[in-house]
Amino acid sequence: MKRTASLILSAIIIISAGIGAKASDKNDWKQKMMSEKIAFLTVELDLTPEEAQAFWPVYNMASTELDNTMQEIFRTHKALAKAIDDNRPKAEISSLLDRYLAAQQKHRETEGAMAEKYKKVLPVEKVAKLYISEEKFRRQCIHRMHGKQQGQQKTPQNSK
Repeated sequence: MKRTASLILSAIIIISAGIGAKASDKNDWKQKMMSEKIAFLTVELDLTPEEAQAFWPVYNMASTELDNTMQEIFRTHKALAKAIDDNRPKAEISSLLDRYLAAQQKHRETEGAMAEKYKKVLPVEKVAKLYISEEKFRRQCIHRMHGKQQGQQKTPQNSK
């Protein structure tokens, strides 16, 4: 009996440690990715010290707001998919679809509002370059991820 309890307790500790490590890895990964993105954007936008001082607080606020709207999109999408899978009534699916579309619309509106705020702290050319650079960074991350998934991490020598 003591041995069984000991084994169960050990299993709980190992599982808890694994879950904690995964959460920590996720946070570490997100922090690393944001650090890389900040460095990338700083170089790509060629921000002056004055521009950087005005831009980064606005950008950080925008990132938080956009993350929140994306989380709502993910939540409503998941609920809608589950309702469809569970053959919920049409009225419920219709309501969830409306919530999903409203979440997407709010995300687009937030993006538009943030562009206006960026224009107040950066020249319009740099605001345009911000959007181009964010997409460039996103694509680089995707390519890097695909290289790792295929077991062939691309380096400057073998990517030519």
